[in-house]
Amino acid sequence: MKLEFTVNGVEQKLDVHPSRRLLDILREDLALTGTKEGCGEGECGTCTVLMDGRAVCSCLIIASQIRKREIVTIEGLAIDGQLNLLQTAFIEKGAVQCGFCTPGMLMSATALLAHNPNPTREEIRTALAGNLCRCTGYTKIIDAVQTAGQLQTDNGDVSSGCK
Repeated sequence: MKLEFTVNGVEQKLDVHPSRRLLDILREDLALTGTKEGCGEGECGTCTVLMDGRAVCSCLIIASQIRKREIVTIEGLAIDGQLNLLQTAFIEKGAVQCGFCTPGMLMSATALLAHNPNPTREEIRTALAGNLCRCTGYTKIIDAVQTAGQLQTDNGDVSSGCK
């Protein structure tokens, strides 16, 4: 099938099988390897991307579902090569350990902050509930999301930082 969609602000036109997963299209066809595969069943959140601003597991989205959609991957968070507030907060708060879950965590947190720039710790926990991490106790991740939200609110910028 002929497929037209946008990834990180760039229009894409591909000829793909309708049942191919978004995860595979991103990694194999577009060389956007920041999106990781964990479980392949939508349980771990490692492959989370934004589709029309909503956090989704790209391993569960098939090609026919992304026609005319806007997709943002971890590669789309940086602005002109500079990390956004959320990415910077993850580094500063020590929320990154092995890094495997980090892209999915960042994408879920981006979706949260785009809709709720000043979330409570409980709201952050709820938004990240679908993202599993084996290295942390989640405290530093929650701290980073809360810090980024406060910085965005203080700076008057409640956008996700996505292109």
